[in-house]
Amino acid sequence: METIARLHLDTFELTLRDIKDVGPEQLHALSVSVGWPHRDTDWQMLLDLGQGLAAVDEIGRVVGTVMWLRYGPDFCMVCMLITLPRLQEQGAGRWLMERAHALNQGAVFGLTATKEAKRLYRALGYGHEQKILRCQGEVVSEARAPGTSIASGRVEGLVRPLLASDHDSLLRLDRAATGYDRSAALQALLTASQGYVLARNEEIVAYALCRPFGRGHVVGPVVAATEADAIAVSRPHVELHAGRFLRADTPACNTAFTNFLVASGMQIHDSVTSMGLGRAPFTPARPDGPRRIALASQAIG
Repeated sequence: METIARLHLDTFELTLRDIKDVGPEQLHALSVSVGWPHRDTDWQMLLDLGQGLAAVDEIGRVVGTVMWLRYGPDFCMVCMLITLPRLQEQGAGRWLMERAHALNQGAVFGLTATKEAKRLYRALGYGHEQKILRCQGEVVSEARAPGTSIASGRVEGLVRPLLASDHDSLLRLDRAATGYDRSAALQALLTASQGYVLARNEEIVAYALCRPFGRGHVVGPVVAATEADAIAVSRPHVELHAGRFLRADTPACNTAFTNFLVASGMQIHDSVTSMGLGRAPFTPARPDGPRRIALASQAIG
């Protein structure tokens, strides 16, 4: 395997390698060791979509990682920055981030910061902060048959299962919500997910995907112009997973959507911070248009 760089930390010598040159089982073991819920299949999706670096010690153990996903030519979503606890105070995280920046010069960077890593990102110049709530738990919900008209005072339109012919509409909504072409990521998510859309006047105005992730399933991305529309397309996923573990990551400004998640059994478990270097990482095309109500994941955004 090619050595990209070396770093001496205290008694450790770390070798930097392409993340795709190390075994996925080693990456999974690293994330488990720091309490992250990613399955091996969650890692594989990110490896298929992005690039990254792995820090390896003298006996071949993976002790640190960083990845990035490119959304178009000028935006880079940094993710999966992990270091073993004994290396966190010795500069390993900064070393990995600086290498990621160097390999993506000229890009605008975004990421989702854990509480532990926020200080490092601020020191590297990241700002434009937005609080993200991680809601999760065993869900409970009212019985409701999906695919029925829901003109009940909440929203008008038809919530129905996602069809293959809807994919172009979802790409359009996602680009309007994020400002970037995430078609490769969205295609991978569509392959792994069930989905529901809200159609109004024969136009798709909102969607929600749900896929296996971590301890159970995750609802996301959810894209809509209003929280009411987001709740309408997310409710079928809650109904289908009643009694099972479900998760959703939503910006804290989405009070009504958060209340819906909590009422469904997904308690606010933790919070992270969306951050950008140079500018805010995700900006809707119109203030009153589609936006991210729930993230695809903290790594994907």
